[in-house]
Amino acid sequence: MIAANIESHLQQVRARIQAACARAGRPPEQVALIAVSKKQSADAIRAAYQLGQRAFGESYVQEALDKMAQLTDLDIEWHFIGRVQANKTRQIATHFDWVHSLADPAHARRLNAQRPADAPPLKVCLEVNLSGESSKEGVDPADVADLLAVCDALTGLRVRGLMTLPAPTEDEAVQRQPFAALRNLRDRLATPARPLSCLSMGMSDDLEAAILEGATFVRIGTAIFGPRPYN
Repeated sequence: MIAANIESHLQQVRARIQAACARAGRPPEQVALIAVSKKQSADAIRAAYQLGQRAFGESYVQEALDKMAQLTDLDIEWHFIGRVQANKTRQIATHFDWVHSLADPAHARRLNAQRPADAPPLKVCLEVNLSGESSKEGVDPADVADLLAVCDALTGLRVRGLMTLPAPTEDEAVQRQPFAALRNLRDRLATPARPLSCLSMGMSDDLEAAILEGATFVRIGTAIFGPRPYN
């Protein structure tokens, strides 16, 4: 039953991505799907993998490590999308391929120092707080250039783009505003040497708006796996 539900949901999400790309005049291959598997079981991840899904997003380090240990036979691309904590940076640097939520120069330096020497640079997106709310994670837009400069000097990291997590709303026009703001910020900061080609934005309820504004990663959990089975 788990596999059957995930198959149906994945088909629906992929169809939504294709339809949104058609509206935006973009090739569907420009948008990568990250299946947000936090609070989901290793069996659910395996079921999605068997249906062709390769990128999975986790927010809690120990939970992710437990599932990674059960799925060592699969060539999963692991994305860390949760809050980066100083006491977890070694595990993140060691076990993940991507970090979408980097917002602190000290965390950047720790991730760089703790990335294994035989591993490729850790791919990162800088999380931007576009709302200005102190309760939200992310770096202020005015400070992104300074954080980029710090990361550019760290050989163990490679900044690939920007990420944001806006406040939820059902109005597509309103949904598009922060996504457009992130794209515009990227366009101002991108250079030939560091094009910031990745925009990680859009979730189950607003993936269409994100794709219309240039998302290259959408992070989808509930629409694939259904409600989280445990807290």
